[in-house]
Amino acid sequence: MPKLHRRTAYQPHVRWLAWLLLGIAALFMAGCAGLPSEVQRKPSTAISDGADTRLGRLVKASAPPGEPLSGFRLLPMPQFSLHARIELARRAQRSIDVQYYLVQNDETGRYLLRALRDAADRGVRVRLLVDDLYTAGADPLFSSFASHPNVEVRFFNPFPAGRERFGTRWAWSILDFDRVHRRMHNKLYVVDNTIGVMGGRNMANEYFLRDGGSNFIDIDTLVAGEVVPRLSSLFDMYWNSPYVYPIESLVPPTGETRQQLRERFDRLTTGPEELHPEVPGSTDLLGNNPLAKDLDAGELKLVWARAEAYADPPAKALGQTDEARGLPADESKDSVLYNVRRYLRGAENEIMQTTPYLIPGRGGMETIRLVRGNGVSYTIVTNSLAATDESLVHIGYRRYRAEMLRLGVELYELSPKRVEQTRRFGMYGSASGRLHGKSAVVDRKIVFIGSMNFDPRSMLHNTEVGIFIFSPQIAQQLTSLIGFIRLDGAYQLQLGPKGAIEWVSPASGDAADTILHQEPETDFWSRWKLELLAPLVPESLL
Repeated sequence: MPKLHRRTAYQPHVRWLAWLLLGIAALFMAGCAGLPSEVQRKPSTAISDGADTRLGRLVKASAPPGEPLSGFRLLPMPQFSLHARIELARRAQRSIDVQYYLVQNDETGRYLLRALRDAADRGVRVRLLVDDLYTAGADPLFSSFASHPNVEVRFFNPFPAGRERFGTRWAWSILDFDRVHRRMHNKLYVVDNTIGVMGGRNMANEYFLRDGGSNFIDIDTLVAGEVVPRLSSLFDMYWNSPYVYPIESLVPPTGETRQQLRERFDRLTTGPEELHPEVPGSTDLLGNNPLAKDLDAGELKLVWARAEAYADPPAKALGQTDEARGLPADESKDSVLYNVRRYLRGAENEIMQTTPYLIPGRGGMETIRLVRGNGVSYTIVTNSLAATDESLVHIGYRRYRAEMLRLGVELYELSPKRVEQTRRFGMYGSASGRLHGKSAVVDRKIVFIGSMNFDPRSMLHNTEVGIFIFSPQIAQQLTSLIGFIRLDGAYQLQLGPKGAIEWVSPASGDAADTILHQEPETDFWSRWKLELLAPLVPESLL
């Protein structure tokens, strides 16, 4: 079953019975639900004249002389990361290419769409590509957005029927499960083919401290210069693939005029809950100004370095193979997984890694054994049971915990309570903190940031995108950020005298550390539920 990054409200038993009956009926009718054929996909590619824009000229003026390099600025704080996307949209002149696993129909998602609409109204070409998993009930929003001039909207691997509700679309596609459970997990945002944002954040409230329940600690990076055209070409690879469908091919016309559709977009995206975030004050954790302040001053403070960008082929999400070499798509030399393993296995001294979902599997354990056998220290920060939004994934993860500890891996698990108490990553208030950043630092000189989790779903079923930055300065910054999480917001795991796992909560001052002997910050039901489900959950689907 796909990872569900959305919490659902309690449903009465009668409603669940209705859904069950509907699912059974749909199962018998599922043969009638198929993807549209003979779809017209107008091909398009990234603009070639991005250097002749205000942002392009600023990037060129900011770049050091000599060898062409790429510029980076890490975006660890959510308000700075959202601000960067909106400011780039406001200053775009030619194009905005947006690719996300999730653009939620909430205050954050609608705020982004309004910013993109405003750019399109200025004549900027906007291409929006969204995975179709979480678009249930949002067709009116996306189709009215697509009615604006210069806007195109496409969905990856869509559900052909029952689109109004999450449950009905799965019911109608139950006989096509092997296709629809594979998703496009990429996150990419490129403006004028010259500057952009990429990393782990989707466009939804919980990625920007806007959710009343739980919010994510994540990492993005501003990226400019030499590697951006490569990122644009990866976007084009998806945009023009046969697994992507224009919204017009999936949503029947309503009979409304374009003007009426645009008025509907205004109604759907404005109201009392409309988001009006303030420009972040002061500087972020790394001492960087809000992007608007630098852009208004005509300067772009970035760290310049060599970089490589990779994305899985779109066919990976459909279970296709690399026919040229007869390899599974995840083992292609252009895939994210192949290159993450290549750089991890090449480590000489140290690896530090963050991932919200950690199920190493056979390949991951081979990597850990190899680097530990070479004397490389290995630190991993992931979610605890209390912090994770995917308790079933925790079942797969805990099968490997003891072995990783025996191999000498330093293993840390995020503590929601400690994240609430610290102000370093933002004011969480009463909302629980959860780790969502996917990153790695190798030998304090190579940095990976992307969308790939270290679990079977990212390795086998979902498509991913990632970038490798060859910069000791960026590596030091990310190392510091990971250190903040370890010190301020995590438990360190260890094996007790009898081989059982213990959680160490560091104490302040001269007090002794607290050692816990069961999953911290959880109740009996949460732990018992995992014991009940553990024998029933196949690792390959986690």
